[in-house]
Amino acid sequence: MIRLVEMGPRDGLQNEPRHVPVDVKVAFIDALSESGLEEIEVSAFVSARAIPQLADAGEVFAAIRRRPGVVYSALVPNERGLERALLARADKVAVFTAASETFNRHNIHAGIQESFDRFKPVIEGARRARLPVRGYVSTAFWCPYEGKIAPETVVEVIRRLDALGVDEVSVGDTIGKAVPEEVNRLLDLLLAHLPAPKIAMHFHDTYGHAVENVLAAFARGITIFDASTGGIGGCPYAPGASGNVSMERVIAALKGAGVEVTVDSGALAKARDVIEPSLGRELGT
Repeated sequence: MIRLVEMGPRDGLQNEPRHVPVDVKVAFIDALSESGLEEIEVSAFVSARAIPQLADAGEVFAAIRRRPGVVYSALVPNERGLERALLARADKVAVFTAASETFNRHNIHAGIQESFDRFKPVIEGARRARLPVRGYVSTAFWCPYEGKIAPETVVEVIRRLDALGVDEVSVGDTIGKAVPEEVNRLLDLLLAHLPAPKIAMHFHDTYGHAVENVLAAFARGITIFDASTGGIGGCPYAPGASGNVSMERVIAALKGAGVEVTVDSGALAKARDVIEPSLGRELGT
């Protein structure tokens, strides 16, 4: 069964230059909740200095209408972030690192080992609170600073995350440069260590390969995919990276491959209509 994880409210909006008011974010998430999506990443409990676009995470969580059966998750960088996520009643939390040492230092001002030191207590705390935990691994194919990342390096980082007890790992093509051959090469190694149901794929569409990569990963048994309605997103620490692959294009491609997808595209269109005016541009589909 395919599970699509909506990235728009968090990974999408974190890189937008315009301020999006709380009420618009809430209306956007509420519209997404009506689409049949199983999981929506609502926001991140991070420093307001680092990502001011998400400084209102607690307010947004407090105001959304929670639809039964939908998981409302949050990104957390440290124990303080976990405390805030618990107060906000997040259903799931995510920690993050990268396969590139240089990218990690630009992104969170810490090396890979330091990032593990920071989020180990987050995972332990989430476990005590009986919350599921996702682990993100950025720059799993290419890095804007180091170039191509060896698949063996990526697998080692993911194995360490798995050993800490995360429920799933989202493997990120942060700058959108991966092609299906590279996706298959990584999965050749990764699937020897981690079962497909624990792997999510997170593609950006900078070079137009994201949908091909989704289909390549699906052919290998991967059934969890991150995407954002309208393709909004990017990364403030990845120069030139465009948005996440659009949810609409992923759904169309999977349906074209004969996969049953229960997300309502009409409801996604309504969600786009909610958020577009605050972004000041027309979103893709």
